[in-house]
Amino acid sequence: MAIISWKEFLTPYKQAVDELKVKFKGMRAQFEKEHTHTPIEFVTGRVKPIASILEKAALKGIPLDHLETEMQDIAGVRMMCQFVDDIKTVVELLRKRNDFRIIEEKDYITNKKPSGYRSYHVIIEYPVETIRGEKKILAEIQIRTLAMNFWATIEHSLNYKYKGQFPEEINLRLKRAAEAAFRLDEEMSEIREEIQEAQVFFTKNKEKADQKKQ
Repeated sequence: MAIISWKEFLTPYKQAVDELKVKFKGMRAQFEKEHTHTPIEFVTGRVKPIASILEKAALKGIPLDHLETEMQDIAGVRMMCQFVDDIKTVVELLRKRNDFRIIEEKDYITNKKPSGYRSYHVIIEYPVETIRGEKKILAEIQIRTLAMNFWATIEHSLNYKYKGQFPEEINLRLKRAAEAAFRLDEEMSEIREEIQEAQVFFTKNKEKADQKKQ
């Protein structure tokens, strides 16, 4: 692939992200319909920008004609959860699906990165239907708590600014912030039942109020 038509190359990845977002949001809606705690707080997705693809390919030594097989996160979806235990539930739900095949799982929660980064990554092979037939692409699903996502978003912004070479003070503060975020997750898990009961109570009362207005 000496010369890449980026629009053509990225189209199936965009289609995959759009389809996966609809499917995962549908999972959340099913939990809500049953008035049970949904392990999925919200879902986002993106296709990696061309500049980021080229930068990562150069960094990892990936030839451009090997992007489809060697770069796993051109298509990316994030599923945010309220509690750490919800992540396990979501992973189990993904393992049971038959509309894609799980290639690899990376547990950066049990085994956090040296930076303090925590998240659970699932690499999948996803079939996209095109006018030329089925095309299987790699996509990365990240599952994390809201606290983990807040930290990762800040770290990503700083990483962009410092090109990965953080000043020592910033590096130490980031690590402390990562631990503080994880302690917050642990504290919220301790009062999980009370939080869920309150949320169910709020949802039911809101629905009753909405019905009266109609």
